Amino acid sequence: MNDQEYPHTLEFSVRDYECDLQGVVNNANYQHYLEHARHVFLESQGISFSQLHEEGLDLIVARIEIDYKYPLRSHDKFFIKTTLLRQGNVRLVFVQDIFRIPDEKLVLKARVTGAAVRNGKPVFPAELLKKLGLE
Repeated sequence: MNDQEYPHTLEFSVRDYECDLQGVVNNANYQHYLEHARHVFLESQGISFSQLHEEGLDLIVARIEIDYKYPLRSHDKFFIKTTLLRQGNVRLVFVQDIFRIPDEKLVLKARVTGAAVRNGKPVFPAELLKKLGLE
């Protein structure tokens, strides 16, 4: 993907406690980074997770595919680029890639598939898709 295909970029830095005994970021922490970047992306589009929930609509993760390419280490700086695709009537796919700063080395490629649910049942999120320009 080129920069024009990523409408959102968020910068982070690795904290010591996110690393394992090998001195690299523990694989589970990458999912925390990705989740935070998705939430910030949605906020940048005027969508509040908590407000959606209060309105009875929840966005859930159904599948995560991660290709680890290169490890991050303590104090590394990095950024996550995020874009969102529509898949069918209820699925949304976040495509997220992590790059190390300053050399922009690819660290990770992820596809996070989610769905909109109301009372535990998948629904067509018309207003949400409209806000995201995916209608």
